[in-house]
Amino acid sequence: MPTTPHIEKHFRSSASVRDVVIGMADGLTVPFALAAGLSGAVDSTAVVVTAGLAEVSAGAIAMGLGGYLAARTDAEHYRSEWKTEMLPQVELAEVRDILVAHGVAAAPAEDVAHALAKDRNRWVRFMMQFELGLEEPESSRAPRSALTIGSAYVLGGLVPLLPYFFAPSVGAALPFSVAFTLAALFIFGGVKGHLTGAPLLRSAVQTAIVGGLAAAAAFGIARLVG
Repeated sequence: MPTTPHIEKHFRSSASVRDVVIGMADGLTVPFALAAGLSGAVDSTAVVVTAGLAEVSAGAIAMGLGGYLAARTDAEHYRSEWKTEMLPQVELAEVRDILVAHGVAAAPAEDVAHALAKDRNRWVRFMMQFELGLEEPESSRAPRSALTIGSAYVLGGLVPLLPYFFAPSVGAALPFSVAFTLAALFIFGGVKGHLTGAPLLRSAVQTAIVGGLAAAAAFGIARLVG
């Protein structure tokens, strides 16, 4: 009797999701706080738009550069650890102990350890992953991380600024900016929770609360100073 093939689906884009989360979270929150803060101090929508776009541009570049450097650092760290140890017998014992800890019997573990040692790349890759907990970074990781974080920051940063492009006054734009951004934060938080396995509603509410508090604090400070 033919059997239906078992297909397992696993989420393998954790690094890209992390980049989107970093860029979008900051992109929604920081320009939102800036726009709200300026709304408490100035009367011109043009000032808010100009300052907001300048912040979005600078923030996207800074965040993208940070992501690029972080990915490059991870790659350099991995390369620095990529070496066969000077004590191969010790490393063989460590491979065997790792396999035994994962439920492999001692004798087969010994055979697998010696088989791995015959291929330097496989041996080192095994030790990197299971002894040091390091995964080999993709060669295109750094530029892709920079682009993902920067693009997510721009996309998020435009949400709170859109009402200021069309509203006749700062007072008229602010409520729409608050509504749009809180809705975007809520949706983003829910999507983030879905991708990371966290409860959707809790993730959505937490994300919206954090962004709302940041904007309220900026608005209040601007009112007090102005």
